[in-house]
Amino acid sequence: MTTCVVVRKNKEIAIASDSLVTFGDTRLSHEYEANNKIFQVGESYIALAGTAAHFPVMRKLLSAMAEDCKLEDREQVFETFSKVHEILKEKYFLNTKEDDDDPYESSQLTSLIANPYGIFGVYSYREVFCFERFWGIGSGRSFALGAMHAAYTRVDSAREVAEAGVEAGAEFDKSSAAPFRVISFAMK
Repeated sequence: MTTCVVVRKNKEIAIASDSLVTFGDTRLSHEYEANNKIFQVGESYIALAGTAAHFPVMRKLLSAMAEDCKLEDREQVFETFSKVHEILKEKYFLNTKEDDDDPYESSQLTSLIANPYGIFGVYSYREVFCFERFWGIGSGRSFALGAMHAAYTRVDSAREVAEAGVEAGAEFDKSSAAPFRVISFAMK
């Protein structure tokens, strides 16, 4: 799947991802296609984990929302992704079913958001988390979380922590690979 991470440290924000796409047993590396798992909408950078079908849909959908795409705090992220869910169902024919006993319809996506206001995670039932230090998603997240935990107090920048995370994900997760994309900027 992937390794994507967000980090907040010393008034700096970083978001990073690997570049490998997989289809079952097939690997599509960066050498065959410029796989970019992070895209920008306004001041926000968004990374996704899950099916490759989400990337073109979410890029187009969030960009088309214009000023309705508000991602500055937990409540705005929740409201925006609630609207996203409606649009995914109506316009893009999202299959919302996961398990029979699910409490809500699923948006079938996991994402990280980094912007000058903070770092956020959004999960399939529109659960929104606002992280104080770091987080990761995708199949390499466990490796990334361990590496970022070890690096967080040892290095000075959010960028260095994020790099440690995606490097560990690619080293140990069979569905993650270099090159990495790392974006960092100052908090407001």
